[in-house]
Amino acid sequence: MTVQRPPAPDVVVVGAGLAGLACALDLSRAGLRVALLEASDGVGGRMRTDRKDGFLLDRGFQVFNTSYPQVRRRLDLKALRLRAFTPGLIAHTPGGPVRLADPTRRPRSAGTLLPGRALPARDLAALAALSAYDTLLPAAVVRRRADRTTSAALDAAGLSRRTIDELLRPFLAGVFLEDRLETSARFFHLVWRSMARGTLCLPAEGIGAVPAQLADGLPPGTLRLETPVTAVTGSGVVLGDGTELLAGAVVVATDGTTAARLLPGLTAPRTRAVTTYYHATGTTPLAEPTLVTDSTLTVLNTVVLTEVSPAYAPPGTSLVSTSVLGGEGPETAAAVRGRLAELYGTDTSGWEQVAAYTIPGALPAMPPPWPLSRTTRTPSGHYVCGDHRATGSVQGALASGARAARELLADHPAAHRSAALTQR
Repeated sequence: MTVQRPPAPDVVVVGAGLAGLACALDLSRAGLRVALLEASDGVGGRMRTDRKDGFLLDRGFQVFNTSYPQVRRRLDLKALRLRAFTPGLIAHTPGGPVRLADPTRRPRSAGTLLPGRALPARDLAALAALSAYDTLLPAAVVRRRADRTTSAALDAAGLSRRTIDELLRPFLAGVFLEDRLETSARFFHLVWRSMARGTLCLPAEGIGAVPAQLADGLPPGTLRLETPVTAVTGSGVVLGDGTELLAGAVVVATDGTTAARLLPGLTAPRTRAVTTYYHATGTTPLAEPTLVTDSTLTVLNTVVLTEVSPAYAPPGTSLVSTSVLGGEGPETAAAVRGRLAELYGTDTSGWEQVAAYTIPGALPAMPPPWPLSRTTRTPSGHYVCGDHRATGSVQGALASGARAARELLADHPAAHRSAALTQR
């Protein structure tokens, strides 16, 4: 009996995070046979949701932004059943809690921004001018700015050091996962723009619904889970069992550290680490889906996730997510619990710690001058994509995957034409 083996793929994509999913989707739609290989048991990379005892636990605190161009192009937002955060935050400062709200979305909250109540009049004007500039000008203008640190950009905008240190630094530390505001100002301006133009939210069933929806669009047989790749060769990849999978081209769509291991000569980027604690309690400590920041930076931020989406916990239970810079430990966990008691003004001793996730490479470090996009071509003839090749964001990961597909198709037009003819 003759055993028919499936034809070798035209392209192997290593890693089924957002970049790998975007790349595989675009290559498949161009008619190429794609094998998308993922070492773990699910898609999404760092963007996954675990289910445990009735809880939805995102692997690290996540926020989904609807304004990203790649998001609008690729995803059915209605199907995600998005649940929005409050368009604003509660900042705990040395002078007490301060509520900041976006008056364009919640006019009734405009009173919180009266001069002197949250910010001095000069800082209010400076922040309004900065926001208007980032929001109204074309994105291309924002991208062409000379780069510097975010700290320098905020100083140049005319904001006082007190406002920066007590309000903006704590908030942006949770965005960039660093507390010195040394991240590229170009990236900061694009993030600020995206937050002003979009809605910050979460899918009702957890952040993992985003990559799951992308994976559903792949042709049958494209995705292979629990298929680790140990090496990239000149003719394909070596799998965990020692066999070689031949392919016309290889795209490495992993985190930067893994990509540098698979593609010698590639430099591994510096990364930012974060730990997210999940606590369950019978009574919500804050009856609104509002992010709370901490000027002491004992914690980056905290939010009652069940106020965003009740599906995050069993009925009658509230789930609180709290993130801190770096790794976890007994002293960190105790400090977090103590600070949460102060931030929420309640006794947290009875709160149950459901889980703690430490993500060592949660984001690439993005000091200036940071290129907002880089070629995915490598000297070895392979391709590499991911947020570390663009910006540390959903937009950056998806855009990098899309760029890898474009550059590969441009470099291998014969394979593209052959695939197109086969489909006819």
